[in-house]
Amino acid sequence: MIPAIALEIFVVCLGIFLLMADAFQEKLDKRAIAWGGIIGLAAVFALTFFVRADGSAFGGFYLNDPLAILFKRFALGAGIVTLVLSLEYAPVLECQIPGSKPGAGLGEFFILPVFTCVGLMWMASAADFVMIFCALELVTISFYIQVAYARKNVASLEAGTKYLILGALSTGFLVYGITWIFGMTGQTSLRGISIVLGMVPEASQTALLFGLGLVLVSIGFKIGAAPFQFWVPDVYQGAPTPVTAFLSVGSKAAGFVVLIRVIEPFLIASAIAAKLVAALAFLAGLTLIYGNLAAMPQTNLKRLLGYSSIAHAGYLLIGVASVGAPFAGRAVVFYLIAYFLMTFLAFLVLVPVAAASGGDEISHFNGLGRRAPGLAFGMLISMLSLAGLPFTVGFLGKFFIFEVAMRQGHFVLVILGIVTVACGFYYYLKVVRAMFWQPAPEDAPPITVSGLTRFAVAFLAALILILGIYPAPILQFLL
Repeated sequence: MIPAIALEIFVVCLGIFLLMADAFQEKLDKRAIAWGGIIGLAAVFALTFFVRADGSAFGGFYLNDPLAILFKRFALGAGIVTLVLSLEYAPVLECQIPGSKPGAGLGEFFILPVFTCVGLMWMASAADFVMIFCALELVTISFYIQVAYARKNVASLEAGTKYLILGALSTGFLVYGITWIFGMTGQTSLRGISIVLGMVPEASQTALLFGLGLVLVSIGFKIGAAPFQFWVPDVYQGAPTPVTAFLSVGSKAAGFVVLIRVIEPFLIASAIAAKLVAALAFLAGLTLIYGNLAAMPQTNLKRLLGYSSIAHAGYLLIGVASVGAPFAGRAVVFYLIAYFLMTFLAFLVLVPVAAASGGDEISHFNGLGRRAPGLAFGMLISMLSLAGLPFTVGFLGKFFIFEVAMRQGHFVLVILGIVTVACGFYYYLKVVRAMFWQPAPEDAPPITVSGLTRFAVAFLAALILILGIYPAPILQFLL
């Protein structure tokens, strides 16, 4: 067995090694940096199975429980798929980065997801508001750079500016909320807060709720929940596509881990718990309505996936609002795994299609079923699973969320969820219609796909179907 903190240390060392290789090996093919990152992250992923879940460390700052280990695997997997996407996206990015040498800037683009992965892993183990803040800033600052990385692309620069301004605003909410909570409890440790919460006078609980509300506002920005979702569609559309995928999956998953960690201590006080659950239920309903209705008129696939991301945050918030149910935590984790598979599969198909057609409008997928049947099948599986069609992992994810919500009496949220699922069928199937019912343009260029991307598309599509029919391996793993 190895200590849990060794995983983060290995990933940091991997990032530093890749930086040194990029700096001192001038003749090195930049794509070798990405391959080094993929192999290194895969090796660390394998090491996670040799880590013992042995509680907390470093004075309660660092938590090493099964949830932390699971989400470290999630972060590592997201980093690996992001690097696969980056390899496919590299020719497009080279045209958008000013440089005196071929491939200038590519090495750093391949290395940044590695350091982002470290921040996501620390967020999974953060058990103190100080560490939560530091890990969150490491992730956010690296995403600021990645979103605005295509410096010749005005949309990327605009997305980076919006993300920076709103990200800084959400950080302010977080720090101010932590200050209020510390002022009322004298603790920044989540475990310490749970211990002293019962001793907080009832007259001071309003101030404590105010601080918790500010923290929830900040986390709402990170997960893209309404009404804090302003940045999502523009940033998703303007950022380089691999960064959009990583932001959509990795950042959202880490945000929900932090949300689960933060609300857990406050659930032991019944008066606070009731108000907290009501607030989460309200956010869930508002996010569902906004995300699904705003996605319906979209014609750009990246923008559609941005609003889709908001909608899926709503389904996840239903699960978080149902924390009292025995299966609620596992339902949220299962949904996040399903979202990982579905969303990355969509982006794996989007990258080569957009590179060949010069854009990411839905119309660029016209006739894809005849032009590239393998890619069209992969996108079909992704869209059907995102919509929640039976026999896909997306259907089971929604089913488990609705089940725990019913157990907790959130009948209005369940009805709202079912109605918005119907909205999802409309906008997801627009992509399917374009691929199989619309004629391909006469001058449509050929679509070239690397063997690695083909393997990744086939692997994720197979997992979506297998886990949609036989989810027992994942469910047993979550027990």
